[in-house]
Amino acid sequence: MITPEKLSLNTATVSKQWNLQQAVEGCLRHGIGGIAPWRDKLHEAGVSQGARMIRESGLAVSGLCRGGWYTAEGALTQSVIDDNKAAVDEAVAIGAACLVMVVGGLAPGSRDLIGARQIVTEGLGKTLEYARTVNMPIAIEPLHPMYAADRACVNTTGQALDICDELGDGIGVALDVYHIWWDPDIRAQIQRAGKERLLAFHICDWLSPTSDMLTDRGMMGDGVIDIRHYRAMVEHQGFNGLNEVEIFSAENWWKRDPDEVLQEMISRAREC
Repeated sequence: MITPEKLSLNTATVSKQWNLQQAVEGCLRHGIGGIAPWRDKLHEAGVSQGARMIRESGLAVSGLCRGGWYTAEGALTQSVIDDNKAAVDEAVAIGAACLVMVVGGLAPGSRDLIGARQIVTEGLGKTLEYARTVNMPIAIEPLHPMYAADRACVNTTGQALDICDELGDGIGVALDVYHIWWDPDIRAQIQRAGKERLLAFHICDWLSPTSDMLTDRGMMGDGVIDIRHYRAMVEHQGFNGLNEVEIFSAENWWKRDPDEVLQEMISRAREC
């Protein structure tokens, strides 16, 4: 059973209803133990003010979403490198357990998936060089293959760990059950990651049928993912971090009262 204090609210789950201050207050009101801001919410609040708000709340910060997007300008540009350095600084400012990386898909106009992964690896290496100096772990989030073209060309935990092996210390993975549940090699890859490289664990559910590739995630228990199964796998490796709830839901949860959303999160986490 997952208790409220073992949950973290990813602000995407209530992104259409609440700003950062409201999300922090909601977590405290419902006894939720942590928060994971997206950078847009942090920028909206102001990084310094948002960091102070989170620090004074006593909430744990399971991660900052997101760095990455290394292929966005067709090549690894200085502006992309600088933005990721800023993301590292923001993660440090809020006391995040890690900076989550959505690495980027194909470069605009490109069909070169291998080349995209090379750009991503180089970019992660440059970000990691800086992140090591401020002790901020970098967490690659492998995304479901349906996002390979536009969001992330790293699509399996194995691919992410290959990059980690190449780059060395200070980098690991953020595993979202929405993106990994289909992978037939996931057990072996979680074992390969081990405790040191399992940096974050995200939960939600895969609806069947799914009406939208991005904004039709389900609340835990509404879909086909055996969440308990995957949680047991990471716990077996020694991961004891928070269960970060990240739900994009344009036609359901984003339209509901956010306090109801958090209440349902807590109830479903106990069951799933």
